[in-house]
Amino acid sequence: MEHGNAEQNGLDVVVTTMASDSHTWNLVFLQFLLEEMGHRVTNLGACVPDALLLSECRRTEPDLIVISSVNGHGHQEGLRVIQALRACPELRGTPTVIGGKLGIAGADDPDRERTLLAAGFDAVFEEGAAVAGFREFVGGLRSRVLL
Repeated sequence: MEHGNAEQNGLDVVVTTMASDSHTWNLVFLQFLLEEMGHRVTNLGACVPDALLLSECRRTEPDLIVISSVNGHGHQEGLRVIQALRACPELRGTPTVIGGKLGIAGADDPDRERTLLAAGFDAVFEEGAAVAGFREFVGGLRSRVLL
């Protein structure tokens, strides 16, 4: 797999959706964005079963897991997925974020973000102007890896 403009000291990132989300354009966008930032990306694609996500993350040992949702069920499925990731000793400390369209009622639900963070996500990026915050978060991770 070619990694675009990946730098030697870039992060290894897994980009994925969840089992019910068949959208791919969001994953391609995230892959290109992360590669443009100098990171290596493993894109697991759409409709990823929890077991596949866990096995691939165990195998690749990423520095970051990025879960993207477009179908509006990200909040519900994200709670299940983060529980599985945090229950896995090898992945318990891996920074994991979720973003996109996380609910069907829009992005103005502060309880949704608090719930996802309390469940174990390191950051939540709701639809809209979340790209700048995502870039900043990833840049902060990169700084910690380089230290």
